[in-house]
Amino acid sequence: MAKEFSRSRRVGQQLQQEVARILQREVKDPRIGMVTVSSIDLSRDLSYAKVYVTFFNIDNDEDRVKEGIAALTAASGYIRSLVGSAMKLRIVPELRFIYDDTLVEGMRLSSLVTEVRAKDKQLQEEYGTKGDDKDTTEGES
Repeated sequence: MAKEFSRSRRVGQQLQQEVARILQREVKDPRIGMVTVSSIDLSRDLSYAKVYVTFFNIDNDEDRVKEGIAALTAASGYIRSLVGSAMKLRIVPELRFIYDDTLVEGMRLSSLVTEVRAKDKQLQEEYGTKGDDKDTTEGES
């Protein structure tokens, strides 16, 4: 019977929690600010980990994102040593920090959808038409 979760997946989940806790409580670099660990991609042999992070106070400024990633990369040895003391692993993975813009992109798309819906509602009120009437009359014939 196959396992539901592989070892690398279980270790990845625990590693994500530990790195997030360490970034929140232990790392005091002002270039990092508020950061969240969105996911971790761990190699099969558990020796490398891609840590996908999102910054909340940077507002998608490319230079500040690069500064934040550089600060995390500079602190990766310290973070790795704290992870090693928190987790009982034979090999502590080498951490590579990567900016994850999916949250920012999702928020941008959500605001575009909201904007289009508001314009559509305004046009419906302005012209007094409803899109639902077309659908119901076509289905009755």
